Amino acid sequence: MPAASSAPESTVARNALVILAVIAGGTTLYALAGILTPLALALFLAVMIDGFARVLERRMPGVSRKAALPTAVVLSILLFGGTAFFVAQNGAGFASQLLTYGPKLDSVMAQVSGLMGIRTPPTVLGIIHGLDAGKYLGLAARAVQGFASTALFVLVYLAFIIASRRGWERKAIGLFPVREERQEAVVAFLRIRDGVERYLFVQTVTGLMVAVLSWIAMAAVGLHDALFWAFLIFLAVYIPVAGGVFAGVAPPLFALVQFPGYGQAIILFIVLQLIGMVIGNVIYPRMQGRSLNLDPVMVLLALAFWSAIWGVTGAFLSTPLTVMAMVVLAQFDGSRWIAVILSADGDPQQLKNRMPNEPPDTTALNPTPNPTTRRPRSKRA
Repeated sequence: MPAASSAPESTVARNALVILAVIAGGTTLYALAGILTPLALALFLAVMIDGFARVLERRMPGVSRKAALPTAVVLSILLFGGTAFFVAQNGAGFASQLLTYGPKLDSVMAQVSGLMGIRTPPTVLGIIHGLDAGKYLGLAARAVQGFASTALFVLVYLAFIIASRRGWERKAIGLFPVREERQEAVVAFLRIRDGVERYLFVQTVTGLMVAVLSWIAMAAVGLHDALFWAFLIFLAVYIPVAGGVFAGVAPPLFALVQFPGYGQAIILFIVLQLIGMVIGNVIYPRMQGRSLNLDPVMVLLALAFWSAIWGVTGAFLSTPLTVMAMVVLAQFDGSRWIAVILSADGDPQQLKNRMPNEPPDTTALNPTPNPTTRRPRSKRA
């Protein structure tokens, strides 16, 4: 009898230790957010650049393996630099354009106040005068300073990560001297890398689709700063659920303020909702396939969890971080049950439809074997 009861007790104790470790890990991540968020962003940028380099090597015959990574780095710097220039050029005009909506906002608030039975409706100037300008200017200044310091740390981390890529193979040999253990660690790393690359690739492609179609709809109704709105929508798509809500609701709200009637806002709202439904329910599932193998409910919980710990950075990285956590937790018997809960089909060992060395631009419509299996060799000489 004592021997029979020892197994359940050891399982309960092991699960309790896993739960305590998760709580301690979350607390540590929250406490060290200022240090870890730039590192996390740098790691995911490194993954993007590495995947971009393999795409260049595969798609461009003139780019060799040695030249692929420097080319990807240069193109990425030009892309991010162009994005920063675009934001700097259009951001100020976009903000000043919003200030001209004051009279229309006053009329909208007056209508809403009348429906709610409020005799003295608030005004934009009254709200601004009621705010502590010094306090909010200080918060804005600290936010800009924090963004600049974070961007600097991200670039520094990214440079060192790219420069130290060759040393990781020797570190893997030192960490896992046994060949079988080292192979299992490499397969787990490839699962994480492929899942993150696949997620980033699909989000980028579908985000471009949503942004371009939304820009056409906004330009058709005459919404001001339609191109900048499309850029904001493209960035918002990387945030699960919340990004789709922003893309479908924010532009119609500003159309309601810009135009004298309600027709343009209603038309824009319907068109943006149709765009989101078609891409989100038809195109996105076919491209994504089952490569991430995450439960949809867990995606929502992960968004709430990582947003609470790391703010906006956590919201952007919630899905890739959850994929990484699922793969790592699946490697240990004591934590495998958490990975099973996170997975969509109860098999957290698999990131389906991908081979470890495939570039992230291959479609999920043509399934490939499991990453843990090898492709059969051709019989041709």
